[in-house]
Amino acid sequence: MENNFIFSDLTPGALVRCPSQPTWGIGQVQSCIGSKATINFENSGKKVIDLTIINLDIIENAN
Repeated sequence: MENNFIFSDLTPGALVRCPSQPTWGIGQVQSCIGSKATINFENSGKKVIDLTIINLDIIENAN
């Protein structure tokens, strides 16, 4: 799978969506180490995502 960003784009506080799991809602990145990101999603809580497997969309303008 090909991601549309580099892992370093996921800085703490960045807002993301997981297109394969739309019911999770918007997530806020808590940390990103290597290819693993810890994200707190509004509807499903904290998840550790392997970015080599799961695609995320960065939300550019949250307002």
